[in-house]
Amino acid sequence: MTVLLADALVVLHLLFVVFVMAGGFLLARWPRLMWLHLPAAAWGALIEFTGWICPLTPLENRLRVSAGESAYRGGFVEHYLVPVLYPAHLTLPIQMVLGGVVVAVNLVAYALAYRAWRRKAARGSINSAT
Repeated sequence: MTVLLADALVVLHLLFVVFVMAGGFLLARWPRLMWLHLPAAAWGALIEFTGWICPLTPLENRLRVSAGESAYRGGFVEHYLVPVLYPAHLTLPIQMVLGGVVVAVNLVAYALAYRAWRRKAARGSINSAT
């Protein structure tokens, strides 16, 4: 059961990373999601810029150890995502780049959402004027 909890935590962690990276693109459709996404994106960027380890990683490791498995070293990104993206070990400079990517992707997403909100507002003011 503990292994299933650890695996579920990995899935939740991955979904959080995807939300941090891509959630901003949902804002054009659901603007109120910004209140959830903005702190999540800030947290994701902060984790990368500072080299901290997300609190979900030690929790997952504890669950794995209590189930008789071994814990892994480093953070979630280093263990699950970096082997796919980078052949070398995760370093602070690489984490800084990843943090920059988080910020850049979200700036684009928020700019697109803002443009969509302005168009929608303009259509609304045109419709109310007629």
